Amino acid sequence: MAKTIPASPLALPMPDMPAVAGARFATAEAGIRYRGRADVLLVDFLPGTTVAGVFTRNKCPGAPVVWCRDILPGGLARGLLVNAGNANVFNGTAGAAAVRVSAEAAARALGCAPEQIFTASTGVIGEPMPAEKIVAVTADLAARLEPAGWEAAARAIMTTDTFPKGATRTAVIGGVTVRISGIAKGSGMIAPDMATMLSFVVTDAAVPAAVLQNLLRRGVGPSFNCITVDSDTSTSDTVLLFATGAAGNPVTSDTRGLMAFRRALFAVLHELALKVVRDGEGARKLIEIAVTGATSAKSARRIGLAIANSPLVKTAVAGEDANWGRIVMAVGKAGEPAERDRLAIAVGGVWMAREGRVIENYDEAPVVAHMRGSEIRIGVELGLGQGRATVWGCDLTHGYVDINGSYRS
Repeated sequence: MAKTIPASPLALPMPDMPAVAGARFATAEAGIRYRGRADVLLVDFLPGTTVAGVFTRNKCPGAPVVWCRDILPGGLARGLLVNAGNANVFNGTAGAAAVRVSAEAAARALGCAPEQIFTASTGVIGEPMPAEKIVAVTADLAARLEPAGWEAAARAIMTTDTFPKGATRTAVIGGVTVRISGIAKGSGMIAPDMATMLSFVVTDAAVPAAVLQNLLRRGVGPSFNCITVDSDTSTSDTVLLFATGAAGNPVTSDTRGLMAFRRALFAVLHELALKVVRDGEGARKLIEIAVTGATSAKSARRIGLAIANSPLVKTAVAGEDANWGRIVMAVGKAGEPAERDRLAIAVGGVWMAREGRVIENYDEAPVVAHMRGSEIRIGVELGLGQGRATVWGCDLTHGYVDINGSYRS
């Protein structure tokens, strides 16, 4: 039977997720690793659906990532096939064959070419992928497709996640209201660099593939690429965006006509990214780090992530210790421009240190009170330029060790 894992104390409820025209869902129990729960997801899209994708920059990517990268230039999608429990990574030619066999089975069931079936896998690395178990359920999945399946889909792709993650928004394009909805999974091995983390977003808008790709690439920057749980970039990180065109909006490549759509898409990506951090393995506190005054936005982001990834900062937050010296250390080790005597540090809106020393008459009491909360805010002012960035992470607790020390057992 599948283990029941208590929900993260930072968990948020799954929102109401209305159907997105042109997309249908089905899940099944294939028994790839888990028992007593769905572990395979099939999504069917209208013919003509355009697709965009961003993937891990890890140099040891999974076979599904390679497959998706290869077929993405086609710009069209008819199906999405996802499994949990086995990442299909480091399986050589057998891994590639497993992806093709699975895609071919889904293509037969949906009546399309295998190169229009996008795939993703999450779970244990280095174990042979039992593709026959996926193939065995594809016909049944295709027979049970229905529009209202977002929460079941989100649950089917979970591994060490403790709650399903979804987000939805609407926007107007040329006077036509369109919907954008998405799901994500991720809890550990989280430090996306794309653009174990997967996210799938669907809109009923009609958007050309090239435009969709540009929007997605820009959208992952301030969202998925600004979160971290443990500094480890997964071999399987994948974000796919599908546009079914069922809303019937006028098709445009003019970015001015897509501004509302862009804002809604970025909001969906941002909400999903933060829910991944809220479900960080063993996490009890969400950390927001706002860096200002850097020489560039890129430099600010790198400094923010250095702080968010610091084990000493993360354990100080876990222990509710207002140790601002660890933040100074993390700024200094980031390898980015920083000057000690211009640096200022704040926690919970209270400035603690400035210009190379602790602020005179600094009162630690309000900071200690803030550290006892579940959402911790850290501010860093570098005093060097106009660059700024905000990143999000979580604390490091014994729970993280417990989960990952027994992941395969």
